Amino acid sequence: MENILAAHKSVWDFFKNSQKPVILYGMGDGADKVIKAFEKYNISVSGVMASDDFVRGQSFHGFTVKKLGDFEKEFDDFCVALCFASSLDNVMANIKRVSAMHPLRVPSVPAFGSVIFDDDFVQKYSEKIHGAYSLFADEQSKSVYKNTLKFYYTGELSLLDKITTDKDEAFNTIVRLGKNESYLDLGAYNGDTIEEFLHYTGGEYKDITALEPNAKNFKKLEKFCGGMKNVNIHMLGAYSKNTELDFNNKAGRNSAIADRGVKTRVMATDSLLCGKSVSYIKADVEGADTEVILGMKNTLKNFKPKLNFSAYHRFEDIFRLPQLIHGINPDYKIYLRHHPYIPAWDTNLYCV
Repeated sequence: MENILAAHKSVWDFFKNSQKPVILYGMGDGADKVIKAFEKYNISVSGVMASDDFVRGQSFHGFTVKKLGDFEKEFDDFCVALCFASSLDNVMANIKRVSAMHPLRVPSVPAFGSVIFDDDFVQKYSEKIHGAYSLFADEQSKSVYKNTLKFYYTGELSLLDKITTDKDEAFNTIVRLGKNESYLDLGAYNGDTIEEFLHYTGGEYKDITALEPNAKNFKKLEKFCGGMKNVNIHMLGAYSKNTELDFNNKAGRNSAIADRGVKTRVMATDSLLCGKSVSYIKADVEGADTEVILGMKNTLKNFKPKLNFSAYHRFEDIFRLPQLIHGINPDYKIYLRHHPYIPAWDTNLYCV
């Protein structure tokens, strides 16, 4: 594989060398991470904006949050740093509308952890980045891999447009779920991925086992699964070993391992299954992906279940996870797909 990042300008150089004011688009954790990264690179911020419906005179990091139109009156032109994520069609359309009017880039801060994608990252992992390329089973996967890495490096939205496909393509041409699947759902949230599974199996299955570590989410999962046959749900997290860990206990999908939080039981898949086979595993484990794979080595070796793993929580995941899976069971065919999302979230590994 050629040096895929050669001749590209990093997103950090783009903002640092811009002669235009830099406006943050969005508030919250993502913007906090971007501001911290900007401080590292001595990039100045001139303001913070939000979509018109969300502007109510808020203050964020000392800036009064304004509308796009306010900044268009204040500056002749400016560049925009996108600081939030969305899969909603109307929100993504608005982001693209802004990018058509003003230079917009997405700073490469991770969903989890503090490692940013910059020249130091590329140099550190260059061998692994290029080594993973040959593991992908088709040209679409290789295109997704290259463009996602280019997107991480440059922050250019157009790179995602060229590689985005819907989930039907992945499930109908790669995963191909049957009517007698034994399904393990790691990070089941409120049952939405069980619902996805039922959609692609026509509602038929052998059995379902689901893990969800967050108590509030688990109650929703219990309600969703009420009355379903051959379904076992556990208020557990998935990990490389059986222990207790602190979880941040955030609402929604953001419950994850943290330095401090609610003590939560976690279990290795191999221990959970006790030698039982499964035919399909979905994992959305909020940054613990490597540990989860390490906890299912025997299952992957002995049964080779179909896998659906998130590959975007940490920048390393896109090359580290396929290499790890291949090392455990080289018989896997490994595919990579990016589904509609800005930034490159919902970029998933499908292994069969």
